[in-house]
Amino acid sequence: MRVELVAAPIRYPRTPLLALLLIAVVPAVALYALFQWSDAEADRYETSAAEAEELQPDIADVDAQRPIASVLPTALLDYRRTPESVSKVANASRLAAELDPLFTFVGDRSCVAVSVDGVEVATKNADAALIPASVQKLLVASVAVELLGEEYRFTTSVASPPPVDGVVDGDVYLIGGGDPLLTSDDYPIGDDRYPAFATTSLDRLADAFVATGVTRITGTVIGDGTRYDDEFFVDSWAPGVAGNDAGPYDALFVNDARVLGRSGRQSDPNEGAAREFARLLGNRGIRVNNGWASGITDADVPVIGTVESASLASIVAEMLTTSDNDTAELLLKEIGFVERGEGTRAAGLEVVSSTLVGWGIPNEGVRLLDASGLSPENRLTCSALLAVLQRARGGRVDSSLAVAAVNGTLADEFTESPMSGRLRAKTGTLGNPPFDQDPPAAKSLAGYVDTGTDDTIEFVMVLNTPDVTEDRKFAPLWTALGEIFDTYPGGPSAADLGPR
Repeated sequence: MRVELVAAPIRYPRTPLLALLLIAVVPAVALYALFQWSDAEADRYETSAAEAEELQPDIADVDAQRPIASVLPTALLDYRRTPESVSKVANASRLAAELDPLFTFVGDRSCVAVSVDGVEVATKNADAALIPASVQKLLVASVAVELLGEEYRFTTSVASPPPVDGVVDGDVYLIGGGDPLLTSDDYPIGDDRYPAFATTSLDRLADAFVATGVTRITGTVIGDGTRYDDEFFVDSWAPGVAGNDAGPYDALFVNDARVLGRSGRQSDPNEGAAREFARLLGNRGIRVNNGWASGITDADVPVIGTVESASLASIVAEMLTTSDNDTAELLLKEIGFVERGEGTRAAGLEVVSSTLVGWGIPNEGVRLLDASGLSPENRLTCSALLAVLQRARGGRVDSSLAVAAVNGTLADEFTESPMSGRLRAKTGTLGNPPFDQDPPAAKSLAGYVDTGTDDTIEFVMVLNTPDVTEDRKFAPLWTALGEIFDTYPGGPSAADLGPR
């Protein structure tokens, strides 16, 4: 016997079918309605255009027989209506493409970041925390200008008991106000590799003292630098840096802690300044019976003369152009003194860090140990440095940078490059011999490029490799970077893209 199994007819519920039908029909109806509306709007536009033509047959010197709609040959939503924006995007894309091959030569312990008018173009390892070297001065300069103001000035004073018959019975005090560029007129600063400028004349203070009628001092010339603490060096600097590349420094600081006729820097900058002042007084016929020393001013002794520094704007320019390490460290302590009431490196760094955070500067991986960038324990990112440059573009820090093949630390760089006179930047160099040790050496460049248009390129390159301070290592990368920047703008101009 054969048995056949026959399934009962399946009845599907109707609700899903109706839903599918509605999903298909509703959009079709909507599209039909939209078509009818747009067709009516087109008819209305053509009618209004014809009526306007009859009323104004000579609009914008257009042929009277030409419809008004044809006066705008470029559609309202065409990209040609925003030529500047489109041109900027096209040029930035072209610059990014030009930079890409160069990035293959930038190792994992180095970084590059480039932007145009604050808009990022291309980066490599932008968030890597690296040794920045002297480009760190950009942070101190930016904060000093912001908080102290461009017209801020340092004051150095001399205090003395009133002379009797030309004789001062007691000590004379030379009181430091943090001026990093106090200099004797006859000191040969021109022999320095990067001579200081915007200096303050210590001779002017000596002349003011002589003008009181003094001929003899029975006591001592005492140098007072108590505005700041007595930390003359940064303990994290590598061996051989202190006393050579920077320091000793204090609130009283003359000739970079040097005295005419003596070799090297004096171990106590306050005593060195007092000795130099006593020399200037001796040159003017004033005899000092008990020489010089460092100490604290007697509060009962009146100030009888002062000398002011150049403006902070000029001092920042000197610091950035010549990469003056001492000026950077003293500015940091002055920031701490003014903002926290403490003339210390720690107070200054606290203010700098909090200010950068307030500006929205990326702080991941950032570690600041000094102002000069001499510590190999400092860490900065290309992202943070680029953000500082973007914020400073067109301001005092921007105008204070060394110019390629022209002055300062860039005087001998880019001399045969199209960047000559166009690139302005802060350099950074920090060796670490022997070169096979860790941390590595650092070579940095951060600043701006004039493009010949209204656009400005901001850029940062921080290289950390064992022997990167050697010309054969960094120079080809700097040269290639400059040549790439010279290709900007490489895309169409706004005029090329404008409405037609």
